[in-house]
Amino acid sequence: MNLELLESFGQNFPEDFDGALDCVSIAITCTFNRQGTLLAVGCNDGRIVVWDFLTRGIAKFINAHVHPVCSLSFSRNGRKLLSAATDNTVSIWDVLSGENDKVFRFPSPVLKVQWHPRNCNQFLVCPLKHAAVLMTIKGDHKIVPLDDDSDLNIIASFDRRGRYIYTGNAKGRILAFKMEGLDLAASFRVTTGGLNTTAIKSLEFARRGECFLVNSADRIIRVYESREVLTCGLDGEPEPMQKLQDLVNKTLWKKCCFSGDGEYIVAGSARQHSLYIWEKAVGNLVKILHGTKGELLLDVVWHPVRPIIASISSGLVSIWAQNQVENWSAFAPDFKELDENVEYEERESEFDLEDEDKEKEESKAPVEEDVEVDVSTIEPIQAFVSSDEDEEDANALLFLPVSPEVEEPEDGWQGENGEDHAVHTEKKKDTPSSGVEKRTRQDTSSSDRRRGQQDATTPPASKKKKTKTIDVDLPDAPHDEVHPLLNVKKAPEKGHSKKARPQKSKSSKVEKSRHKDRSSRGGEDMDSENTGIY
Repeated sequence: MNLELLESFGQNFPEDFDGALDCVSIAITCTFNRQGTLLAVGCNDGRIVVWDFLTRGIAKFINAHVHPVCSLSFSRNGRKLLSAATDNTVSIWDVLSGENDKVFRFPSPVLKVQWHPRNCNQFLVCPLKHAAVLMTIKGDHKIVPLDDDSDLNIIASFDRRGRYIYTGNAKGRILAFKMEGLDLAASFRVTTGGLNTTAIKSLEFARRGECFLVNSADRIIRVYESREVLTCGLDGEPEPMQKLQDLVNKTLWKKCCFSGDGEYIVAGSARQHSLYIWEKAVGNLVKILHGTKGELLLDVVWHPVRPIIASISSGLVSIWAQNQVENWSAFAPDFKELDENVEYEERESEFDLEDEDKEKEESKAPVEEDVEVDVSTIEPIQAFVSSDEDEEDANALLFLPVSPEVEEPEDGWQGENGEDHAVHTEKKKDTPSSGVEKRTRQDTSSSDRRRGQQDATTPPASKKKKTKTIDVDLPDAPHDEVHPLLNVKKAPEKGHSKKARPQKSKSSKVEKSRHKDRSSRGGEDMDSENTGIY
């Protein structure tokens, strides 16, 4: 599909609700691959559902974890998927086969995982109340340095090309480290005015351009340019390009991200299912998308190429897109849409065999030489290519193959024994019942023998390889912490367990009363009832 034909010359942001994706399980987090053809959704039962986003169908189920999935990240070529669960484990999955490559076990809960934008052998892990950890696939790890050892609420992210790691803490301090050696390259403090600081909640980088946003606890989204931050150096004071906020409701933001082209910013409210869209260059609010009232937002992602937003609330993935209006005038350049009937004035030579006026018009036009059109060379789609690349990634995984499932086999279908099942059942009907029982026993025994012979002759199916589990040793990590996702769900469970106790006592009282009634009845009735029940 030629993406250049899909570019709209008007606004480039979604306007309306465009359906929902039901993952059967309760969805918690989601992420797109680099091309936007696959959408991975992490669920509360530990499963990962991979959607084919063009057909809006489920391409693969991955039984990933036992506990809820809290963070997902695709590799650059889309062949590997990184997942983190609330049981302190991080896993690497092969998207095509669905097999688990490796499992990393951390001592404390993991809040976020992210693949390196260019290197598929490195990824970043943000544990709870611990410094960010730079991991390799082999299991080696480096701890990203801290600005203040007492402040351990760290959030971290790679920049657009993976040359720097940006970290933010609860005191409003943002640090930029070089990938080589993790040397500090720049630092600055986010202030609310005067000497007051605010905690950093998240850092997000744009796919296009050099901008990144900072979501802080003072409910203001600040947009910075990374070049300016790096030129200011240590303890610099870069000015934000934009300050975005909800001046009316003073909304606290749950998740923020850039559009695929980096021209728009979307922020999801932490109070309700509402999405606010700003234009980055001007800073004006262009659209507010309202979901169902009473729902809480969990995650928001913008499609890498098209003006589509996916948001998660109440266990469903909501899709927001533009209204596609059919424009029939695009099929013919001389086609005009009419609001009312118009009388058509026929030209004098319009239906003549030889149009004199047409010949005159053609004679006026200059004679063009034949131009050779190159149809063999394939030009890369600019949406899939970075600014420092010339060609697309030939190893990228765009789609997943789906094998058809045969629900009801046909009448002539042959089973493992090579006999026609329809004929076999007819023969059974003609024989008496005792013969049928003997025959079925003989058939099962003979089929078991044949299966045993087949198992002995045929090679066994490919066994699942054992996943290698690597324990990551973090000496300073807290061991008794609980993931924030589990903390939210504990409150209703306690109330439910308290209510469940008196119900058990009520049921036991009812059972005791029933036993008293049975004992008071006459002997034969009681014996018959006891034999029927017990």
